[in-house]
Amino acid sequence: MSEIYRSEAGARLLRERYLQALERWPVENERFHVPTREGETFVIASGPATAPALVLLHGSGGNSAQWIDSIAELATHFRVYAVDVIGERGLSAPSRPPMASDRYAVWLDGVLEFLGLEQVRIMGISLGGWLALDYATRRPGRVERLALSCPTGIGRQKKGFLLKALLLNSLGRWGRRKSVTEVLGSGLSTMEPAVATMVVEEVMLVAENYRYRMGELPVFDDETLRRLTMPVHVLVGERDVMVDSAETKRRLEDTVPHATVRLLPGVGHFIPAQPDVELEFLTSVIQGEHHA
Repeated sequence: MSEIYRSEAGARLLRERYLQALERWPVENERFHVPTREGETFVIASGPATAPALVLLHGSGGNSAQWIDSIAELATHFRVYAVDVIGERGLSAPSRPPMASDRYAVWLDGVLEFLGLEQVRIMGISLGGWLALDYATRRPGRVERLALSCPTGIGRQKKGFLLKALLLNSLGRWGRRKSVTEVLGSGLSTMEPAVATMVVEEVMLVAENYRYRMGELPVFDDETLRRLTMPVHVLVGERDVMVDSAETKRRLEDTVPHATVRLLPGVGHFIPAQPDVELEFLTSVIQGEHHA
C-alpha cells in the first residue's frame, strides 16, 4: 500500500472517485503518462495544440478534477496541461521528495520536456502555488506568467489553526466537519447549499482515507522571490486560517513590485474561481507578444 493512503481500500475508493470525475471532463482531451525521475506523472491536455501552453497545478490532497469547472473556458484560449502532482491524490507516482530541494523543479523539467514545452504560463492553487513559485524562481526563463491562488511559502503558516484542527479532529465526525468548514471558509457560501454540502463531504472523505503532507512548507526568502521577473498575479483570502495572507501581500509587494496582489475581504483559504480576472491576466501577455 502506498504510504500516502491510510488503507488499500481507501486508495481504491479515492482512485475510483477520481476516475468517475474524469468522465465528466467537459472538453476533448489527450491523456499522458509521463516518465520522470520521480515516477510516472499523469497529465490531461485540452485545447488547441497550437495555442499558448498553460500548466495547471492543483492543491494538496487534490488532483486535476479540481479544474473541471474552469477547463472549458481556459481551453478556448490555451493548450492546457492539467498535471497530477506527484505524492498527491491523483494518478501520478506517490513520490514525495524533500520540499527543501530542487527535485520538484527537476520533476517539472521532465514533464515539460516530454510534452515539448519550452515556455509556459502556470496557474497554481495552495500547494500548487508553492510548486509554481519554486519552479518560477529556479527556472524564470521558462515561466511566462504566474497566476496563483492562496499560495503557500510566502506568508507564514498559522500554527495556531493546526493545533485547533488536531483538537477538532479528535472530536469525531462533528469536529472534522468543523475543521473542514473553517479551512474552506466563506467560499462555501458562494455555492448552492447542496453543492457546498457535497464539497465538505468530499473533503472529509479524502481526509479519512488520505495522508496529507505533514510539516511546514519551506518559506521563500526575499532574494529568492526577487527572481520572479515574469508577470505575477496573486489572489489571497483575508480570512485564510492556514496562511497569513496579509504577510503574503506585503512580502510580494516589497520583493516583486510588478506583481498584482489582491487581498479578498471575508474570504478564507478556499478562493472561489475568478475566471474573468485570471483570464484577463493570462491572455494579456498574448496580446502584448502579438504587438511586440
